[in-house]
Amino acid sequence: MSRGRPGRDESPDRLYTLTGGRSRAGSDAFDLVTLVVSESDPVPGMQSEHAAILRMCRFPTAVVEVAAGLGLPVSITRILLADLHDTGRISARHPRASYRLPDHDILEQVLVGLRNL
Repeated sequence: MSRGRPGRDESPDRLYTLTGGRSRAGSDAFDLVTLVVSESDPVPGMQSEHAAILRMCRFPTAVVEVAAGLGLPVSITRILLADLHDTGRISARHPRASYRLPDHDILEQVLVGLRNL
């Protein structure tokens, strides 16, 4: 029996079940490099994929890494992450939010200095 891409479950029924029939997350808060951190531990009776995400994200983990760890498409992973985010079980931040671009005047001065070399 031939399989599709390694690590992928090609069964649309399983993916449909995992997301409760949803095909999109409620928001666009999660792109590939958004860092996700668990805010709680898994609880008994929780969906196994949700529990796996909480265990995986004890330290900041990118969405693409979570998807790879689960062996699920990123689109499905985003839906699962949105579920956890809506309940406060994870927090998310984009890595770009952690730094500020230099002031425009400083960049101009650096450019002038480089040209003078």
